[in-house]
Amino acid sequence: MVTRERASGTVRVGVLGCADIARRRMLPAFAAQPLVDLTAVASRDLAKARSFTEPYGCAAVQGYERLLARPDIDAVYIPLPTAMHAEWTVRALEAGKHVLCEKPCVTGPDAAARVVAAARRRGLLVMESFMFLHHGQHARVRELLRDGAIGELREITAEFGIPGPPQAAAGAAVSSLLETGVYPLRAARLFAGGRLEVLGAALTPSPAAGGDLAGGALLRSAAGVTARLSFGWERSYRCSYELWGSAGRLTLDRAFTTPDDHAPVLRLESPDGTRELTLNAEAQFVNVAGVFARTVLHGTGFEAHAEDILEQAELVDAVRRAAFPAFSASELIRVRG
Repeated sequence: MVTRERASGTVRVGVLGCADIARRRMLPAFAAQPLVDLTAVASRDLAKARSFTEPYGCAAVQGYERLLARPDIDAVYIPLPTAMHAEWTVRALEAGKHVLCEKPCVTGPDAAARVVAAARRRGLLVMESFMFLHHGQHARVRELLRDGAIGELREITAEFGIPGPPQAAAGAAVSSLLETGVYPLRAARLFAGGRLEVLGAALTPSPAAGGDLAGGALLRSAAGVTARLSFGWERSYRCSYELWGSAGRLTLDRAFTTPDDHAPVLRLESPDGTRELTLNAEAQFVNVAGVFARTVLHGTGFEAHAEDILEQAELVDAVRRAAFPAFSASELIRVRG
């Protein structure tokens, strides 16, 4: 095996799996991020791995275990099917690698506890790749909230709907809660702050047993901020949130899957009238790769990301239990592996 020499001040990253999001978004993002040295991509099919690595001149590896055994890998990105995330995140951590795992990192609180325990034992970073959090438009929204642009925050509305049907293998089921619902849930946590109580939830079962096509939830923070969330497939595209305050309202469209060349427009309504704030375009996938690499290089901030995974998993599970109180997570959710 030929190992690559680390470029100064970079993190050598390997990729476990040849998912479409890795090909379209994360591999180009790693290549564009100066703090990352894209080193290898692993697949069970060597020819497929080579087709992914060819544009970047990095190594193609047959088998995930072989990539984890390489000494020239500092960290791994995991875009495998959701049901495989926890297993391979733990295996990567046990192999001494930091992990950036595609969202959702886990399917429930038990898996979250295993992942976080493994990271803490080894003193490694595990981070859930909610790329939208690292676009500057949301930091600008938080600044406006802090400065009282809409008064006191009263309610959050967030929606993420996709026109097409869910992609699943024959006989398998997927969950809109895990694949689309996690975005508005994470946005509610971002702006409401603290742990959120689930007042009610609904999930629309899919024809394939164990899956769900759409859903909604009503949440409340300890400070009394409510959040009304909707998500799912087979509906017109919506990707937005609205913050309603005591003295105004702030709206952002294309909030979660923001294209790299899109200049976000914040619509701000107040007693003084309505104005639109146009922000700079940003590449949020490049940004999340940079945040991950900087955290690894600095060696601090690991615990905040671990706690974030635990809190997100607890909230997703609370929504699931509110929608189907008579069933366990294992009975409800089967994501293809």
